[in-house]
Parts: sequence; C-alpha cells; structure tokens
Amino acid sequence: MEIPPFATRNGDGDATARTESVIFAGGCFWGVQGMFQHINGVRNAVSGYAGGASGTSNYASVSGGNTGHAESVRVTYDPSKVGYAQLLQVFFSVVHDPTQLNRQGPDRGSQYRSAVFVESPRQRETTLRYMAQLQAAHAFSAPIVTQVETGKRFYPAENYHQNYLVLRPGEAYIRFNDLPKVAELKRTYPTLYRAQPVLVATH
Repeated sequence: MEIPPFATRNGDGDATARTESVIFAGGCFWGVQGMFQHINGVRNAVSGYAGGASGTSNYASVSGGNTGHAESVRVTYDPSKVGYAQLLQVFFSVVHDPTQLNRQGPDRGSQYRSAVFVESPRQRETTLRYMAQLQAAHAFSAPIVTQVETGKRFYPAENYHQNYLVLRPGEAYIRFNDLPKVAELKRTYPTLYRAQPVLVATH
C-alpha cells in the first residue's frame, strides 16, 4: 500500500553527510531487516534489540516480552541516495502495519511493537510530523500506534538472526509473512528497490 510522501523535503536530512542511521521496529526483525536490505542507498541493516537494558539484549530474554526491548533494525544509509523521509514512507506503508498495538502479523507481545528509535532531534521532529500528516490524511482506517523513542541504545542480535530472510527464503514464516512485502516494495517503489540486498557481515 502506497501512502502519501512527506509533504516537504526538509525531512530528507543532510545530503552532504556520508551516512546517517535510525532504528526501526515493526514486528519480527527478520522481515524488517530484509526489507531495508533491498532499498537503494541503505549501506547496512542490522537486526537487534532496542528499548531495554544491556543485560537482557538477547533473544531468549527478549522473547519473554518483559525486557522493554523491541526486535529492531538499525538502518545505516547514504542520505545523498535515499532520504530519511523516503525511509519513513517505506516503513509506514510496506514494512509493517503501524496501527497494530504490540503485535505484527502472527507475532504478539511488546517486543513486536511499532517504534522508531530516532538518533537526532531532526529525526524525531520529522517522524512526528509525518505521523501527524498521515493521521490527518486518514491514510489508515485505525490510529497509528507507533512510538517515537529517543536515547535508546541498540544491541545487535545474534549472528543466526542476521540476513535471515535472504538466507532462508523457503522457510514457511518467511514465505507467508515477509516475501510478499518484498514483492510489494518492488512493485510500489521501483526506483527505491534494489534486487541485490546488502548483507550484514557475520563471523
């Protein structure tokens, strides 16, 4: 589903900067990572945890739903090739459903909440303004429940969670929940779509 773009290009960030980053949470990080890996201008997209403490930043703990963490993806991008406003548009339209509270698809719990962990005051202002614009335009049939959080540290997830969508396209969860979103990204945003995903280096 395509939704209105940001009304002004002021949200595109500093095009002279080499890279910028932001943390998105929108359900299981397998699919969120896979989506952003297919976007032109994204340099890296790492699955991990944000919102909680260091001691609970592991899959076993986060899966319990009581750590404050959300399964997240830290997206590092080249603002001369893709703007922050464009990333927001993709996040709210095809990456996930921002009207679902503490759930996404078949997954339930606060660890699957919709959130943007911003890394600058400009990102926070842009995100809030865009959400307000979408609400005013009635882009969704229900209210947006996305949280905008600041000052949260990101903790990379275990290696076996990285590049999960790309490495396991035949797995039932990926086939039913995530690959249709990749196809929708290609169809809806053909100029942003990159056929060859950028992968996380693991060891």
